[in-house]
Amino acid sequence: MTAEPLAEARFLYDASNAVDPLGDAERESDEGRKHNRAKVGSGRPSSLLYTYGPGAIMDLPQFTIMPSGLDDWERIWRRRDGIPQIRAPRLRQAVGLLLRSRDIQLRPFPWQAKKMSLSTEGNDLGVPARVFPQWLRCTGCDMLGALSQFDYRNTHPYRTDLACFEHARCTGRAGDRMRRPTRRPAVPARYLLACVDGHLDEFPYDLWVHQGQQCDKAEFPALKMVDRTAGKGASAVIRCESCGLRRPMNEAQGEAGRSKLPRCRGRHPHLDAFEPGGCGNDTRLMLVGASNLWFPATQSIIVMPESTEERKSDLADQIRIALGEKLAKYRDDLETLRDVLDGKVDVTELSDAELAEAVAAAGAPPASEAEQEEHIRTWDPVDLLVPEWLYLQKDVLGPGVEDPTSGLTLSKRERDPDLPTQITRVLAVERLRKVNALIGFTRIDAMDRVGDLPRRLAPLTRTARPSWTVATEDRGEGIFLQLDDQAVAAWEERIYATDIWRAHQEAHRRNFHRRFSETAVEVDPDTRLRPPRYWLVHTLAHVLIRELAMTCGYSAASLSERLYAWPGTEERAAATGLLICTTASDSDGTLGGLVQLSEPVRLQGVVSRALYRAARCSSDPICATRTPQDPEDFLHGAACHCCVMASETSCERANRFLDRRFLVDLPGSNLGFFGHAC
Repeated sequence: MTAEPLAEARFLYDASNAVDPLGDAERESDEGRKHNRAKVGSGRPSSLLYTYGPGAIMDLPQFTIMPSGLDDWERIWRRRDGIPQIRAPRLRQAVGLLLRSRDIQLRPFPWQAKKMSLSTEGNDLGVPARVFPQWLRCTGCDMLGALSQFDYRNTHPYRTDLACFEHARCTGRAGDRMRRPTRRPAVPARYLLACVDGHLDEFPYDLWVHQGQQCDKAEFPALKMVDRTAGKGASAVIRCESCGLRRPMNEAQGEAGRSKLPRCRGRHPHLDAFEPGGCGNDTRLMLVGASNLWFPATQSIIVMPESTEERKSDLADQIRIALGEKLAKYRDDLETLRDVLDGKVDVTELSDAELAEAVAAAGAPPASEAEQEEHIRTWDPVDLLVPEWLYLQKDVLGPGVEDPTSGLTLSKRERDPDLPTQITRVLAVERLRKVNALIGFTRIDAMDRVGDLPRRLAPLTRTARPSWTVATEDRGEGIFLQLDDQAVAAWEERIYATDIWRAHQEAHRRNFHRRFSETAVEVDPDTRLRPPRYWLVHTLAHVLIRELAMTCGYSAASLSERLYAWPGTEERAAATGLLICTTASDSDGTLGGLVQLSEPVRLQGVVSRALYRAARCSSDPICATRTPQDPEDFLHGAACHCCVMASETSCERANRFLDRRFLVDLPGSNLGFFGHAC
């Protein structure tokens, strides 16, 4: 990054600067030259989706990188004749709606399994990434400089931790005994600028130390970052060796420091691009490792057997994508159409009438832009859960009933006589497939609903309507529990009239207005508050995850929840149930330890112990009586990390909407759905 005034930088992506980590290797191979291409790091698909996706900063042993936008992945995919896709029609349609791209595809990460540990399959695949931030600090002399001022070393093919940037002629700090130049490693300068609309930029150290002006002693001043106390926030001091000026970084902290920072330039470093009209938002000082630097916006489904309508819709989409502009040319010539679709879309089992119907659906005009925007505005994530809930309500006719298309395998379990009567149905989900898709990300704060403030969702591509997005496919097992809906409805009516629920409502309103102030002008906060049945099912899922982890063979962080809890409306029937599952993206399944606990006697023991533990907490009575009062805005009641709260990988709501009082009776409260736990 050059030291130019931030307000003057207004440019878009330069195609000549495309990222292709292996492109230079191919050129050198064509020229007959050899070069060592040792790896510098790797990541699991799940981490690349939820933690280190495009636009996030990934820590390597000696420096940090940022996975680039999906446009740069195209150069990697073109090394293969065919690009694999993940089949999940229901999720693909939802993602296409949210990304305003009718014919979007779901693709896995560019990766290929190796037959043997030393084989070369897949060496030409990988996730493109940039070194970011590109300001580094020498650990020997504190020199602060751009990436070009340091040498890159990466020589050992099996030691990723040795790849690093070095200051070739470091003379050490003033007062050091040894002044002979030597090589010293450099580390990322850890300060960045971010804005609420998802932009991220390097911190302008040279402008900061010179109070927004150019150095009057040198065109390219020599800077140092002096930091003697690590781990205490912005404790560094920036010093210009050319003119002698110095300025501490703690002046940029807090509300007072925010006024001293430059306005946002609208930079998306993962796209190597700037917003065409700039941004102009206030910026905030961020650290490279800050937890609020990147929040993924994802959607996921449990793949269920497709209905007739879903199969027809998916077939029409496949035909339209496969033919593109040729659809109008061949739509009336079914014989030629079959030949053109051969090897692309399987239509061999379709009659001419069925094929004509599919082609007509494929050629139907898309909804108008106004209709699409209205659909996005009113779209509810619960729409993805409804088909799953409806299928799980169907009778299972035997043990191990498998659907050949989705791979979903269910077994009905008998209820143990001592199982609480409020739990009416148990299913063992012996095999399941879960597909997760990334649609964007936010910075500084996570967004509950993408449609609230679309500009806050940072894009994954430079194009307004992407043709694909990255997805992962997980396989695993689980246990499904269904509660008595009539009992839940009666209990819910009782909760609505309590002071505790009114306190939760007021806390949610305060939280909503503080976190989503612009959204709150147009949206009623009460429509975003989850109903009492959701709090009940959510709390039950958490206590079960804690108890299951003690005996199933998986850690609590490996178990996740999928909640089906909504009141009945004209569009959909009421639901009250939960699925606790464990999945893995790099295996064909799991070991069955979770499913075994769905057996009647074992499950009864797990539920009884979970409810018993929920009635007690080492933080009681403080935890048991916790109720938000003005000005507090936390979104939980009698719940803490000692009793109910779970890890980020397990909870779908970031430990919000939890209260043990809704689950079991606590001292001074008789609101528990399961009553007194013995």
